Amino acid sequence: MRCVSLCVRGEWFRVPCGGPSASVRSLGSEALQRYQRAKNLEEGDMEDGDMEFSLRRFQCGELLHPEDRAEDVLQDNDFVHLVFAGEGARHYCSPMEMAMQKPYQEPKEYIQLDGNSLTTAALVDLGQGLFKIKLTPEAEEKAIKCRELIDAFIREGKVVYGVNTGFGKFAHTLIPKEQLAQLQANVIRSHSAGVGAPLSAERTRMLLALRINVLAKGHSGVSMETLNAMIKAFNASCLSWVPEKGTVGASGDLAPLAHLTLGLMGEGRMWSPRSGWAEAKAVLEGHGLKPVVLKPKEGIALINGTQLISSLGAEAVERSLAAARQADIIAALSLEALKGSTRAFHSALHAVRPHPGQMEVAERLRSLLDSQVFPSLISESHRSCTRVQDPYTLRCIPQVHGVVNDTITFVQKVISTELNSATDNPLVFAETREIISGGNFHGEYPAKALDYLAIGVHELASMSERRTERLVNPALSDLPAFLVHDGGLNSGFMIAHCTAAALVSENKALCHPSSVDSLSTSAATEDHVSMGGWAARKALRVVEHVEQVLAIELLAACQALEFLRPLKTTAPLEGVHQLLRSVVSPWDRDRVMSPDIEAAHTLIRQQKLWKTVQPFMEEYRKKLTT
Repeated sequence: MRCVSLCVRGEWFRVPCGGPSASVRSLGSEALQRYQRAKNLEEGDMEDGDMEFSLRRFQCGELLHPEDRAEDVLQDNDFVHLVFAGEGARHYCSPMEMAMQKPYQEPKEYIQLDGNSLTTAALVDLGQGLFKIKLTPEAEEKAIKCRELIDAFIREGKVVYGVNTGFGKFAHTLIPKEQLAQLQANVIRSHSAGVGAPLSAERTRMLLALRINVLAKGHSGVSMETLNAMIKAFNASCLSWVPEKGTVGASGDLAPLAHLTLGLMGEGRMWSPRSGWAEAKAVLEGHGLKPVVLKPKEGIALINGTQLISSLGAEAVERSLAAARQADIIAALSLEALKGSTRAFHSALHAVRPHPGQMEVAERLRSLLDSQVFPSLISESHRSCTRVQDPYTLRCIPQVHGVVNDTITFVQKVISTELNSATDNPLVFAETREIISGGNFHGEYPAKALDYLAIGVHELASMSERRTERLVNPALSDLPAFLVHDGGLNSGFMIAHCTAAALVSENKALCHPSSVDSLSTSAATEDHVSMGGWAARKALRVVEHVEQVLAIELLAACQALEFLRPLKTTAPLEGVHQLLRSVVSPWDRDRVMSPDIEAAHTLIRQQKLWKTVQPFMEEYRKKLTT
């Protein structure tokens, strides 16, 4: 059963979400009862105000509606805070949240959007609230010319899909001129049919920023008035409630983009750092903003496109890049702890099979393990051993990690193209005075690419879990069983390895490509769909599992080094060992493992391993060229 961790005045309770009909209010009531029992309080001991409460998720402080079904708005293992009436929300965080989340500070710098040059890294930065946005003058000019053509066609009475016709199956239904504004509002309301937990503030920012960037290409027909309203909402961090589920990725991500637009219209719910979750109109008014009133064509222009797939895909790409390069560092630690050979990373060997990723990984491993540049007492201790070859998870790191790098490079190219593409329908070409209906909204490109990304990046976890097995298995490592003294009394890393195995197994199911599925929708008008929304969401789940499996290997490898002391490894790898020891102490007896895994995962998410070894890698390259 799905459970959440619920905090009541600093006390944590693990509470099941209940059956399908259980509400958020019932979840809070159960936590309150547990708090009373824990404190040995009778109901009369509580003040009247203490019996009234609201619930907020820790992530971004979303206010949960008491009548919502708990299973619709909460994920398994969510963190929730019960706030009593009259009390401000206290800030209790899980270790990961304390490390990863920073108080929101309004950015002072801007990124200019032109519809042509947005990168995956820049979009992730926008999602994290590091920049505001504005359009280039050229983008504004294109948008104005595009809108002028729409207005001209309306005046001339020309029939244009989505401007003065219905949508999908109703494409042949002509809408009277006096009902065109109502048509646009109707399509947003009817298409706001998503379900599930809302996107985080970071992911909603990415979604809104990407939608603005696509409209800035000047092929959608959205007015500058509406575009400016969207930009002001982004810069104020006024973010609509966007449920994560509901798109089939065919006529774009219709449901999530409709929810995004609904908030901008002053309807539904919205969040900002100043207001928390509240009615959208009130949030906008609190920031001096007015709800958007959609003009003809603007409704369909705002919801037709692949922006949910692509924005989540951009995050998946960037996190995959970080995981891949840090996987090389962690693998190097394991190789040292297992007294493996560096001979398999010789440059001549990889030059005769010159895949870019393979050569890159081999070079990274040499820069971390080269004993002439960075002496290793561990390496010296077994230099004359009789072992000829290592197992594949050590010997073939460049070949397996390498193709992951090449996969990420390919997917990043596809997603980067998608970030800067006009993907709604119909598209407006002001230069030739044409409005053309087509299929650029179809999500097959990013869907296929993200399925490929999941399959590719999973191999990092597959390799990592097998190296962890070698570290904890005394028959394979010549180290104490499960990397702990007094085995039997202590279990050490026994179940941490089980967790890694569980995550790898779960990834195998998640790597089944979603884009091979299709269900006909919209009365067979949309008779082939991409299922790209699920491709993006599960790719992110795969990446997170990879990070967690690598975190477990990092812990195990550093623990293994403790048993080889006083021998030390190379300077860059000793730096990584010291980094981990700054947040996790060595294991001398059993203790709760989960916080250690979370702390190691945080280091990987923050790319601290990579930042630690970068100066050493640069030193290695300089010595090679001198």
